[in-house]
Amino acid sequence: MIRRFISYYGPHKKLFALDMAASVAISVLGMVYPVITNRMLNTFIPQRNFRLIIISGVTVLVLYFIRMHLRYFVQYQGHMIGTYMQAQMRRELFAHLEKLPFAFYDNHETGSIMTRMTNDLFEVSELAHHGPENLLTCSIMIVLSFSYLCSLNPALTLIIFACVPVLAWVSYYYRKRMRAAFKERRESNAVINASLESSITGVRVTKAYTNAGEELRKFEKGNGQFVEASAKSYKAMGRFHSSTSFITDVFNVIILIAGGLFLYNNKINFGEYSAFIVAVNLFISPVQTLISFVEQWQNGVTGFQRFTEIMDEPAERDAPGAENIEKINGDIEFRNITFHYTVRDSREILDNVSFKINSGEKYALVGPSGGGKTTICNLIPNFYKLPEGAGKILIDGRDIRSITMDSLRKNIGIVQQDVFLFSGSIKDNIRYGCKDADDDAVIEAAKRANIHDFAVSLPDGYDTEIGERGVRLSGGQKQRISIARVFLKNPSILILDEATSALDSSTEVYIQQALDELCEGRTCIVVAHRLSTIRNADRIAVINGGRIEETGTHTELMEHGGLYKNLYEIQYKMR
Repeated sequence: MIRRFISYYGPHKKLFALDMAASVAISVLGMVYPVITNRMLNTFIPQRNFRLIIISGVTVLVLYFIRMHLRYFVQYQGHMIGTYMQAQMRRELFAHLEKLPFAFYDNHETGSIMTRMTNDLFEVSELAHHGPENLLTCSIMIVLSFSYLCSLNPALTLIIFACVPVLAWVSYYYRKRMRAAFKERRESNAVINASLESSITGVRVTKAYTNAGEELRKFEKGNGQFVEASAKSYKAMGRFHSSTSFITDVFNVIILIAGGLFLYNNKINFGEYSAFIVAVNLFISPVQTLISFVEQWQNGVTGFQRFTEIMDEPAERDAPGAENIEKINGDIEFRNITFHYTVRDSREILDNVSFKINSGEKYALVGPSGGGKTTICNLIPNFYKLPEGAGKILIDGRDIRSITMDSLRKNIGIVQQDVFLFSGSIKDNIRYGCKDADDDAVIEAAKRANIHDFAVSLPDGYDTEIGERGVRLSGGQKQRISIARVFLKNPSILILDEATSALDSSTEVYIQQALDELCEGRTCIVVAHRLSTIRNADRIAVINGGRIEETGTHTELMEHGGLYKNLYEIQYKMR
């Protein structure tokens, strides 16, 4: 994992090298003060050399001025390296998320994914900057200060440094506990974000059902988990910092006692003792920095692990040898399809389903909820992979696994009951069907979808912002924009999955007119609960329990007297 993390420094090697060089220079300049202090107390002051006293002071000031600019460079450019790496990881993560199959999103909440994209990667960027800098500068300061202390008095240095192994053991012992605690806290934070995202998205439903208390209860459940996980992590952190701080404080006690005895017995002079105290503080400071860095290390490593967990999720991949197709005719065949969504869920959604749809035919799927209608619609664009031996889906006689997913999906248009519109303008959302389309093509698609008159009636016309998920539009307006989007795409195969079931009767008339025009000249698969909307379908398949029970025209199925007739008569009586 470390090698994988280091690879992200690659594009920024020059800036990273300069940052490390500046850090080394800061560490070396830090050793000037104890050296000059020793010379001052032992030579310049006893000799009453006023000139060298002033020169030494000015030299230290100049070097500190240089160090100020070096620190500015490290703080600014060093953090920018972390920011560049964070942006690169976020870019890769977003691109990978776009390639993941539907099955991944079935099992991961949006809020949890967003936490990994934001909070976790911020901690990673902090580690990317402070990690190498702290390790390098602190290591140099420890080595230089140790060497200088040995030059002053090796025996006293060894006595003081006897605490270092104890400090290293305590750090290692508590670091393992901190890692587990911090990982648990990150996971609980993701639960909060997931709950928050769900509650905010559904706030209108919450208000309609006056269920703010219920949403607060669900939020507090995650919030309570976060508090509990935070308590564990801060408890581990408190033990870590208090123990290590106590050991570093012992350094000062040893200096006070051992140094005083050495000075009392004339084994060290006052100037060396003073320089020793300054140099020991230069040693303790990087040790404390490394101790504090352990917390940042835990945060960064945990964040990077959560980043790699998603990056290691297998992306959608075309089968070996898959080929692009330009334009398809629209012949569809399901051949002995058996399917269930997960390996752990052995319940079959489709059970040995077979049927054919001819090019240009309008084929309707009806039946009780949960029968497998939407699953069929999801399998045609290859949104879910068929396992080996589960049958074949053929488009124009070719197994869809032998066709690249992008070229297959470019030939398929989908209009669903739950319309999703992106934040932006009406024009942006229609043009989503074909990003290269000009304004004339967008307007023509809008006219065919019966949304043009509404668009031009707005103050900003087609440039009107529709809000998040089209919140400023009615259900019928959103549906017509989604239909215009498909008109612009101009696919060979059209899938209408409950496209009008959420609309009122008057709105449904306008939408149905647009859909009828949209279906002309295309292979059309219609999923509908309102059986009156599919009476003119070329063929109707009745699906129940994952199997096709009946197939025929409306008239044929009514004459047959089976499940279709029962469903139709129930709906007729409910009018």
